[in-house]
Amino acid sequence: MARLHLFDLDGTLLHGSTAPVEISRQLGLEAEAIALDRAISAGLIGPPEYAVQVHTLWAGLTEVHVAAAFEAAPWLTRIRDVWAELTRRGDYCAVVSLSPSFFVERLTGWGAHAAYGSRFPAVPFTEPVDPAGALSAAAKVGIADRLCAEFGVTRADCVAYGDSMSDKDLFGVVPVSVAVNADRHLTGLATHSYTGRDLWEAYELVRAA
Repeated sequence: MARLHLFDLDGTLLHGSTAPVEISRQLGLEAEAIALDRAISAGLIGPPEYAVQVHTLWAGLTEVHVAAAFEAAPWLTRIRDVWAELTRRGDYCAVVSLSPSFFVERLTGWGAHAAYGSRFPAVPFTEPVDPAGALSAAAKVGIADRLCAEFGVTRADCVAYGDSMSDKDLFGVVPVSVAVNADRHLTGLATHSYTGRDLWEAYELVRAA
């Protein structure tokens, strides 16, 4: 039976950073993005408010900035190797992230079978962001269910990889989960725990089991 491997982006595939911080760094606005990340992590703002504020922050964003941010981001090593191995085995891999869709979707070029992020208008922005398009922890579960239907698997066939509160709901509904460089919110919830910078090593915990 095929399995569906669901990967978070910020703090999971990206080590110690988030897509908004990496994008903002290209604009000289890293400190502002870090402040927004802290606000949403502390529950001071929700995903819709975050989306509106970061959209305003990125008024001057271009595709060149996004490409540079993607290229320079602190990715875990061997992401593409893991996804190629999953494909070879007949499994599926998808990225589901609260970060902007225009960044997350670039990972299909690395071998992800699907990639979902919060819906943002095309870059450069000529229209406002719809706050309703911002994903949440609960929305990740809904997307996982849609992907299960698409790939012909069930929740029982899923493996989730994540690091923080935004992954808590998903970890609660799948049988196998891997906490990757995780914070206290996932303590005791994950099947496996990994600290390091190599996705293959995290995947080995699942494969070995």
